[in-house]
Amino acid sequence: MRRIGIDVGGTNTDAVLIEEGKVVRAVKAPTSEDVTTGILDSLKSLGSTGVLQGKKIDGVMIGTTHFINAVVQRRHLTRVAALRLGMPASASLPPFCDWPEGLAALVRGGVWMVEGGHEYDGRLFMPLDEAAVTRAAEEMKAAGLKSVGISAIFSPLDPGHERRAAELVAKVIPDAVITCSSDLGRIGLLERENAGLLNAALADLARDTIAAFEKAIADSGIAAPLFITQNDGTVAEASQARRLPVYSFASGATNSMRGAAYLSGLSDAMVIDVGGTTTDVGQLKHGFPREANSVVKVGGVRTLFRMPDLLSIGLGGGSHVQLASEQGPLKVGPVSVGYRLLREGIAFGGEQLTTTDIAIAAGVLELGDRKKVAHLDAATCKGVFAEAARMAEEAIDRMKTEAGDVPLIAVGGGAFLIPEKLPGVSRVIHVEHGDCANAVGAAIAQVSGECDQIFKDLSRAEALSAAQGIANDRAVAAGAARASLNTIESEDMPLAYLPGNSVRVRVRVVGDVAAA
Repeated sequence: MRRIGIDVGGTNTDAVLIEEGKVVRAVKAPTSEDVTTGILDSLKSLGSTGVLQGKKIDGVMIGTTHFINAVVQRRHLTRVAALRLGMPASASLPPFCDWPEGLAALVRGGVWMVEGGHEYDGRLFMPLDEAAVTRAAEEMKAAGLKSVGISAIFSPLDPGHERRAAELVAKVIPDAVITCSSDLGRIGLLERENAGLLNAALADLARDTIAAFEKAIADSGIAAPLFITQNDGTVAEASQARRLPVYSFASGATNSMRGAAYLSGLSDAMVIDVGGTTTDVGQLKHGFPREANSVVKVGGVRTLFRMPDLLSIGLGGGSHVQLASEQGPLKVGPVSVGYRLLREGIAFGGEQLTTTDIAIAAGVLELGDRKKVAHLDAATCKGVFAEAARMAEEAIDRMKTEAGDVPLIAVGGGAFLIPEKLPGVSRVIHVEHGDCANAVGAAIAQVSGECDQIFKDLSRAEALSAAQGIANDRAVAAGAARASLNTIESEDMPLAYLPGNSVRVRVRVVGDVAAA
């Protein structure tokens, strides 16, 4: 297996070639403002080393911050028609009801609520009002809306009403891009609906971004399928990622954690990923990031995603450093020069003191012009490193789930800020190619499938088996080889408040990308 992994960070775009399980070459290129230029530059840089000469590449895996940045920055979003199937039960909490008003005003193209949906056990709640759906679609068309988010009560158990509504909308608006919330999985109407609406709002951006990625790969002379990394450390084929871009929101940090596990050989450890702008701290369980069990807010919107449980702090290789003075105490971050480090850092001829300048002055890094930072004495450097270590220690302590000391894998371009010893840490592991761990994580990513639903009148073993079969089928449909599937998460919870023998089961499986 020969793969290229690419990760687009706030400061650098990293690319690695992995061949037969080993990192053959890793390169960095500054992230460009349009992102795709940085990808093209990193591929050219990788190709210029000669390691790609005459070799067939099995896949290019890209992790991008394009989609979450669009939501956070309120840019490049499409106006969405929200169609909910659940009347009369859900009238009091309409779509967009819990969104930040500024974001809702940008995205909300219109709201339509009609009768339909199912009960918790898959029984019919209300028949689908097909005439009302068609009328709604005609109103959407008249309003010029072409991106539609459809949600229904308990649709993960029976997506039939959402599917039928999508057919009816497509008849009226043939070029509509339609997101069904059942494709996004989990139980919980508002959060699942929010995920669907966010996904619909990213429809145009996903189409343009992935087309640009495919063009960058083709322009670099590489003939290989494109995969986009997802929040849970797995990948999706470009066509699926184009359809469900919300699954790629937190892929950067997840890639780093998966890469850290791969490079260190540890499957259970804490990971600290120090980038150019921020530091992410998380925990590996069985080689994958521990998932957040609670509702995750994205750009102020409540969602239920497969998201890693991470703590982010404003510490990185490009962080501004304010030395202790009459104006105030020593301060590191949270502001960063980001991808402008090579222009604005003092060691590179700029005027902004950064943590990288401190590392160059201390002899930790061989970059830039050390003469430009010669005025920074050893005591000053020691103080800045101590403050960075304090920030890291506090973040690690907040993310630990056990009282004893645990191993810590330090990765990312700013990992030089993490000392060899920290309180609460049994050992700090700095790995080879750790500065490109995110791209390594992208290159080794597998394909996942998940089932999260309620089963009624089945024994515990039967419910688990049924959920396992659904998760396996979804992974295969997403591009996994069935023979390679492995269960990494399985939990069941009896629901005493529901009639009958009801149990909620969640199963997640991963497998290798199926050979083309």
